[in-house]
Amino acid sequence: MSDLHNLSVKALATLLQTKEVSAVEVATRFLARMGGNPHNAFLDIDSEVTLAQAQASDAKLADGTAGPLEGVPVAHKDVFVTQDFATTAGSKILSGYRSPFDATVVQRLRTAGMVTLGKLNCDEFAMGSANENSAYGPVQNPWDTARVPGGSSGGSAAAVAAGLTPAATGTDTGGSIRQPASFCGITGIKPTYGRASRYGMIAYASSLDQAGPMARSAEDCALLLSAMCGADLDRDSTSLDMPSEDFSASLNSSIEGLRIGIPKEFFGEGLATDVRAAVDGALREYEKLGAKLVPISLPRTELSIPVYYIIAPAEASSNLSRFDGVKFGHRAKDYTDLVDMYKKTRAEGFGNEVKRRIMTGAYVLSHGYYDAYYLQAQKIRRMIADDFQNAFKECDVIAGPVAPSVAWKFGENANDPVADYLADIFTLPASLAGLPGMSVPAGFGAQGMPVGLQLIGNYFKEAQLLNAAHRLQQATDFHLQKPQGI
Repeated sequence: MSDLHNLSVKALATLLQTKEVSAVEVATRFLARMGGNPHNAFLDIDSEVTLAQAQASDAKLADGTAGPLEGVPVAHKDVFVTQDFATTAGSKILSGYRSPFDATVVQRLRTAGMVTLGKLNCDEFAMGSANENSAYGPVQNPWDTARVPGGSSGGSAAAVAAGLTPAATGTDTGGSIRQPASFCGITGIKPTYGRASRYGMIAYASSLDQAGPMARSAEDCALLLSAMCGADLDRDSTSLDMPSEDFSASLNSSIEGLRIGIPKEFFGEGLATDVRAAVDGALREYEKLGAKLVPISLPRTELSIPVYYIIAPAEASSNLSRFDGVKFGHRAKDYTDLVDMYKKTRAEGFGNEVKRRIMTGAYVLSHGYYDAYYLQAQKIRRMIADDFQNAFKECDVIAGPVAPSVAWKFGENANDPVADYLADIFTLPASLAGLPGMSVPAGFGAQGMPVGLQLIGNYFKEAQLLNAAHRLQQATDFHLQKPQGI
């Protein structure tokens, strides 16, 4: 079974349910591939824990109590706390931290039977668009190891693309599932804000953070999302009071007559010609499948960057105040008093990008600037959400590029953080509005690097997005392409 690492989540689940392969065999195969930590994708691996979970899955498969994804491996972005693996959020300040409980998303996937392979590298506290901000080194893109995998869920995207895990969890605050999925040629979906519990997910910007699955196909993402979602009202105040949904049920529905909105603002100056060509090709495939392309406008798209980089840092400055060396995590060794300990601990523990965002957030929330910046940004955020609702009167889903370019080379934006921020211009609007969005492989651009098509749906329309993505993947094979040597 040397090709187990190339099989989909669904294919693996079928083999396990029919007992053609054991969970221990599957886990052993993936652990072998993870040896040496290719692409620096993993931050914590414990083969004993993984094999123990696999043995427990085999027992359930044998006695008929197996979950729907029993024995299928998964790896978790390192912002989800886990009892059996260290959780660092990619930061020195949480080096070696071990949680006394599992995040709800982790718990639910384990209940569905999934076996945990380990924890995945990410930008520190999920702040970044390239995975260059991790305290534990950057993740390499499997398609070209000199290029970034995208961020902040770069480890998740790279691990799936490299065949180190069939699926992974990610988080998306401003595009951190969709953009790395695009850069690494895999599929990823951010559900409606509140669909997946944030309990046990280390907070960056609480009004924006949302968990989602990353895998090779829409079909696989649907299986994971069905297990991940559902109300968690007692533990997450932002959780929606909605039951779990079978997102696989309508995957094969016809998309004849589906109205796909094409925002003119997503196809203007700044969009690379190779990305545009790939996206246009995917849209032509939709027309062949009977969908109708409808021109629309999202007039406040450009404002999404300044709005996001006011609101998100403001929330981050508050959320990250708990990391002070008192109760857990890194503490400075030498200090004179409590305030000195706070200062030195945070100076030593946080990286430059995290410090930059904390200071920005503290500034916009300070007296005299709150009304001028934060309050105005919240007003424009509402207008951006209204723009989407106006657009959805004319279309069913919205399509466009995920990012203005393919993955760039390491160091290209090292001295220009704003260049990184600009890479999120097409993903930020849906995040600010709390809408579901996903990245679907749409072909290849310059130097053979993957390009993702972004699909955005109205609230609670994840099933419609997954259906549209699945039908595209039935008509194309971009999602089946793998980096050389995988």
